[in-house]
Amino acid sequence: MKTKYPIYFISGIDTDIGKTVVTGLLAKYLLHKKVKVITQKPIESGTKNISSDIIKHREISRQSLTAFDKDGTTCSYLFSYPSSPHLAAELDDCKIDTAKILKDTHQLSVHFDCVLIEGAGGLYVPLTRQILTIDYIKTNNYPLILVTSDRLGSINHTLMSLELCRANKINIVGLIYNKSEKSDNFISNDTILVFKDYLKTNFPATAFIEVPFMKADPILINFEPIFL
Repeated sequence: MKTKYPIYFISGIDTDIGKTVVTGLLAKYLLHKKVKVITQKPIESGTKNISSDIIKHREISRQSLTAFDKDGTTCSYLFSYPSSPHLAAELDDCKIDTAKILKDTHQLSVHFDCVLIEGAGGLYVPLTRQILTIDYIKTNNYPLILVTSDRLGSINHTLMSLELCRANKINIVGLIYNKSEKSDNFISNDTILVFKDYLKTNFPATAFIEVPFMKADPILINFEPIFL
């Protein structure tokens, strides 16, 4: 199997929306399809040594940590304070250079058929005082996989995120609906209907995929519509 693009960016409508789990599940699916894939978390704050999100990706996809994880290629910047990247960098007296992130992504793309880049927070999270996450996605022309959820308020945040991408001419290849443990069936079912109708009318080429809440070992999700 060959993916539609060599590099995908995974962002969300908010923080703690399930991007890390979804990224791990995407990698798991591609590995199942015999695609040589690697995940990248360019910037992570609130941890030390090795990115905790990268570790989670490897656990979900049942991979061992790679040499690229251990030498920092899959996580260009690791900060101690749990905050937005721009602030965490300043508190650690560091300057984020997006050229370094891009270089690390390129190095990974040389060794792997597909790179999945998990962003920090949502589309308007600042990477630096001058660069927002959406700016970085747009500049590099990355196809976007957007993660949403069944939490109250997600309709508003999701539709605004979709329109923001439209205004910036960003290609949204997939909208992932990540269900939570406390899912309200009335809200969830209606939210799914709203999203499907909105995509059909406004983003007909964007795949919509539901991810159920998983307490134990993550199951294999069929993400084929995103990658074909």
